[in-house]
Amino acid sequence: MFIEEYCPGCDADEEQEVISESHDLLVRCVRCGQIHHVPRKATPDRITVRSIVSAGQTSRICTVELGADEECRVGDHLVAECGEDCTGVEVTGIEAGPRRVPVALAAEISTLWTRVIESVVVKISVHKGWETIPLIIECAGEEPFIVGEVYTVDRKKFRITHIKLRDGALLRKEGWKTVAQKIKRIYGTIL
Repeated sequence: MFIEEYCPGCDADEEQEVISESHDLLVRCVRCGQIHHVPRKATPDRITVRSIVSAGQTSRICTVELGADEECRVGDHLVAECGEDCTGVEVTGIEAGPRRVPVALAAEISTLWTRVIESVVVKISVHKGWETIPLIIECAGEEPFIVGEVYTVDRKKFRITHIKLRDGALLRKEGWKTVAQKIKRIYGTIL
């Protein structure tokens, strides 16, 4: 293992090879070869934060591990532990005491509100004349969808006309694309 530390022989910060680890580190300077001791840096405290993880219509209580001095924001992607399972989630809300805030230090957070982004449910409304047909597809959160492309769901072939994003934006231009985890609803026409 190599670390960047001050070398008394070089009188500068240089790359050091770790020779042994105990109460402190015994290191050898890569540049001049001098062996010396370096105090071990304190590892930041880790805390477990309660997290409500939503997946479609269901929610469950899980936990997220963060550094006590780590800042967490709405929109951050984290890993939630739900019993024996781990899943990728996106932070949708932060409770710090009695208030909802857009950003907080981990030590101040009482509950994180999150949604699963590894596997998401995408709602689709396709039109055939005056008739609207609702469709639902479950897919990977990183699966791309492109305005103007043709897709088939439940044996219904349609072309995407526009995509409504969770942040309120609307993608209408042919060729514009996004990933499933950012989509609120897809609109299209039956072919």
